[in-house]
Amino acid sequence: MSHSPPNGLPRYRLLTGKDDATFCHRVSDALALGYHLYGSPAATFNGDHVVVAQALLWPDATDTDAGA
Repeated sequence: MSHSPPNGLPRYRLLTGKDDATFCHRVSDALALGYHLYGSPAATFNGDHVVVAQALLWPDATDTDAGA
């Protein structure tokens, strides 16, 4: 695995969006690229729908635990 994320993506990403299949696919796509989940997901209600967030971290060769 590369020491850097592909396509110039940052090492740390916080994905946010409506709690739906599209959001789940975005997280799944990032995991398939090699990102690791970082911490717990968060959820809130904006008065219309549930909004979720999930932090992701690109693993470093020196990382033993990505914080998940």
